[in-house]
Formats: sequence, structure tokens, C-alpha cells
Amino acid sequence: MIEKVTLIGLGLMASSVARGLINNKESIKVIGYDISPEVRKIASEIKIFEVVDDLESAVKDSDLTIICTPVGAIRSVVSEISKYLKKGSILSDVGSVKKAVVEAVFPLVPKEVYFVPAHPLAGTEESGPNSGFPELFKDRWCILTPLENTPQEKIKIVKDFWENLGSKVTEMTPEHHDLVLAVTSHAPHLIAYTMVGVADDLAQVTNSEVINFSAAGFRDFTRIAASDPTMWRDVFLNNKEAALEVLGRFSEELFALNRAIRQGDGDFLFDYFTRTRSIRRGIIEAGQDTKAPNFGR
Repeated sequence: MIEKVTLIGLGLMASSVARGLINNKESIKVIGYDISPEVRKIASEIKIFEVVDDLESAVKDSDLTIICTPVGAIRSVVSEISKYLKKGSILSDVGSVKKAVVEAVFPLVPKEVYFVPAHPLAGTEESGPNSGFPELFKDRWCILTPLENTPQEKIKIVKDFWENLGSKVTEMTPEHHDLVLAVTSHAPHLIAYTMVGVADDLAQVTNSEVINFSAAGFRDFTRIAASDPTMWRDVFLNNKEAALEVLGRFSEELFALNRAIRQGDGDFLFDYFTRTRSIRRGIIEAGQDTKAPNFGR
């Protein structure tokens, strides 16, 4: 049912979608556009998109348009492309915030176009057209947050699209999505940025010591903190409510641990670490990670 897909914002996500379609030998025409001429040039050279130089050419006659830009840019993109979208087509995205996106975008979507927001829970710390790979979405969840009254056949088209790329697909409300992701992604990224910042600020620890003596935990923090700063700036500016709720809870937990360490309460620490250890086992059992060394890399 999809003959032409347009990907706007040619980074990791769009590149991986295009590579996945090629890998599956899908007979779908893939059009790519990016606001950066340099990125368009790189994307043209890797030959996984038909790269165009303007948004009208990109979305014209497209059956499915997926916006793969940072969250903060989605509204302006939709504002520009709305008059060019084909009647009956589907507009979607890959943003990791949903409530703010829906509120910003839905009023701009033409009545004859169907907006089906999506968030594939997959990614790396890398960015750019060269960073994509076809297996990025394999066995990873993609969350759809469809609006009320969206025809089921349009939702199913988006669901099938992501399942064909290897994703497991579920649906949530935008509000619930944002709370879940604040716990599982947004707050952990902020904590990682903070920990790396703390290490950088400790004047008595030289940069060479931080780098040379990095243990596994700190290395994982730096991997997370190497993610695209534009994307994460937009995430926190657009998911304030859920992020602040989770960070408030985190502060309470941190205070309890602080008190236990100060008071030498070994039983509290042991019980706490035992309880949280089980979460890691659950993630592995759910197939969302592996016990292989270095996370299987």
C-alpha cells in the first residue's frame, strides 16, 4: 500500500530506515531531504535515498512522510510541508516526545492527511547519514500514539511498516508515552550528562586520569553523554512535566542512599541494590539487551 516514503532529516534514524527497506528488498521509492546541504551531499553519495533539494519535491505524491528531525524542528517542518502533502497520505515522526509534538503538529495537518505519531525505541550515540544500519530496529519496540478517530487502516499501515523493519509495535497515549520514556530514557541521559560533567569539574582529577582510568560504569555514561546535543536539548524542553516528575523522584531516592551511606546502613544498601539488580535481569529476559560482554558490541 506504500509506494513512496519520504524521510525528512537524514540522520541515524532515516538512514537506518532506508537501509532496512533495501535490506528487505522492499519495492518502495525512498526520498530523502535534509535542511543541511552538506548532509544532503553525504546522503546522495551513499546512494540509499533519492535526495532532493526542497521540501515540495520531497513530499509530493508521498504515501508516507516520516519526520526524523529533532523534536524542536518538527512543527516548522510540518508548517512548510502541509500544503504539499498528498490527500489520503500519512504523516508520522520518530520523536522521543509525543504530547508536545501532537499539540504542536496536529493543528497544522490538513484534514485529508492522517497523522500517526511514532517513536522507535532504537538508537546509538552516533548521528548522520553514515551512522545508520539495517538492523537498528530489529527486536526493538516502536510506540505509536495515534490520535482519536484515526482510521484503523492508517494505523495498521504504520504498524506494518515498522514491523517489516523488525520492530515490535505497541500503542500508548502521548501522555503515558512521555512518562514511560522519562523513566527509561530521558532521566538516565540527563544523569549521564551530569556525571560526566561532575568528572570534568573535579579540578583535582586531571583529564588524562578521567580518560585513562575510566571504569565500565563511567564509560557507559560517556557513551550516553556523546548523544546528539540538539536532540536531547529538545527532548527536555518538550517533556518538562514528565522529566521533572521523574527527576524529583530520583532526588528522593538519592537522598535516601546518601543517608544510608552516611549512617553506615549496610542492610538498606544491600536490599536496595538487590531489588534494582532484578530490573537488569528483566531487561535481558525481555530481549532488550544481552549478557554478552560489552553489551554484545
